Amino acid sequence: MKDELATKSARKGLRREPYSTGSVTSRDSTVIGYRQLGHGPGLIVVHGGMSSGYNHLEMAEAMADAFTVYLPDRRGRGLSGPSTNDDSLKTDIEDVDALVTATGAHGIFGLSTGAIICLEAALRLPGVHKAAVFEPPLFIADPATPPATLLRFNREMRQGDVAAALITAMKAAQMGPPILNLVPRRLLELLTNLMMKAEDKKPPAGYESTRTLAATMRHDFQLVVEIVGRVERFKEIRGKVLLLGGSKSPGFCKVDLDALERLLPCALRVEFPGLGHAASWNSDRGGAPGPVAQELKQFFA
Repeated sequence: MKDELATKSARKGLRREPYSTGSVTSRDSTVIGYRQLGHGPGLIVVHGGMSSGYNHLEMAEAMADAFTVYLPDRRGRGLSGPSTNDDSLKTDIEDVDALVTATGAHGIFGLSTGAIICLEAALRLPGVHKAAVFEPPLFIADPATPPATLLRFNREMRQGDVAAALITAMKAAQMGPPILNLVPRRLLELLTNLMMKAEDKKPPAGYESTRTLAATMRHDFQLVVEIVGRVERFKEIRGKVLLLGGSKSPGFCKVDLDALERLLPCALRVEFPGLGHAASWNSDRGGAPGPVAQELKQFFA
C-alpha cells in the first residue's frame, strides 16, 4: 500500500511534513493514488474541480497530529489512473469505497464537487460514519445552469479551445473575483492562454497544470448535472454531517447550504468570516486552511 517516503521541500516560513504515497484499485481496475500523513483515526479528503490532492496538503499537515489523513487524486490527475467519458458519480463512489475499505477510515471531507461525492458516500457507504462538506455546488436555485454549461464546455473542448472552456466553467461556477465580470471574455481567454503557455514551459511544482485540470472539468460538471433535482435523497443520511462555507463565497453556495441544513437530520453548520470557496486549499493557492482544519479536528474527534 505504501510506496517511497516523499518529503517535500519547505516553502518559505512553513515546515513541510513528510508523507508517503500509496494506491488502491477501484472496481473497474483503475488505480487511485493518494498521499498519506499523520497518525490517528483515518480521514479521507476528496478535492473538487481544478485541483488535486496536493491542494489540501497544508490542511492535512495541520491535522496530522490527530489524524491519519489520506489525500487521493481523483481520476485524471497525478497519482491516479485516467478518467473516461463513461465515469459517473457511481464511479467516484466506487473509488471512495475502495479507499474506505483499504484504509479503514470512517471520516470523509470534501470540497465543492468533492463535497457532492462525500454526501453520496455518506448516503450509500456504511463505512462512512461522519462527513464534512464545504459548499457542494447543488445549484438548487438555478438548476438550468449546469446542463447548459456542460454542453457549451464540451463543445469548446472538442474545438480545442481550452481557454474558452475554462472561462465558461469559471463564469458558471462564479468562482472568480467580481471584477472578472467587467473584463471582456476575449481578454480573459487571451490571459488564460498566456498563463497555460507559461505553465507548459515551467510546470507548477507539486500541482497539476491548468491544461491538465481543464480536461477533468467535464466530469465535475457531469457530477453536478447528475445531482440536480435529486438533493432530497440526502435526508436519508443518518450520520452527522458538518456543513462548511465561507462568507465571501458566491451567493448560490449559501442557498445550497441552507437547503442542506434544513434537509439533513444531523447537520451542524459553520461559516468562516472573510474566507471564500477555496478556504481549505494551500495558502499559495489562495486558501487559509488553518481555521478549516481546526473545525474538522473538533468534528471528527
